[in-house]
Amino acid sequence: MYTIQTNPTGTRSMEISDEHLQTIEKYSLFQHLIDSNGIVDESVLDKLKLNLRSLIASSEANSKDLLDLCIDVIYHNNMKAFGLHQLILLYIDWQQRKELSGNEHE
Repeated sequence: MYTIQTNPTGTRSMEISDEHLQTIEKYSLFQHLIDSNGIVDESVLDKLKLNLRSLIASSEANSKDLLDLCIDVIYHNNMKAFGLHQLILLYIDWQQRKELSGNEHE
């Protein structure tokens, strides 16, 4: 379990599980999400929400993992652009650690 800060002052935070990060990876949710300017603002969060709605609506299989991600993280009251930026940074760090541990076992 990881904790991310969801506002600049540090008064709000959110718990992120490995399952949440695996869901982000499984559906490539952050791929092509951020424009070339690299800025994570409310429009990026809105775009992610729309992408998730579309995925859930078009999914014929059980999308419990997506629903859990939405309820626990993306649509959480504390999730704003700052929190999404922190989540993206956590995801990048999580992926790098996963790749490093995978390389050590080879």
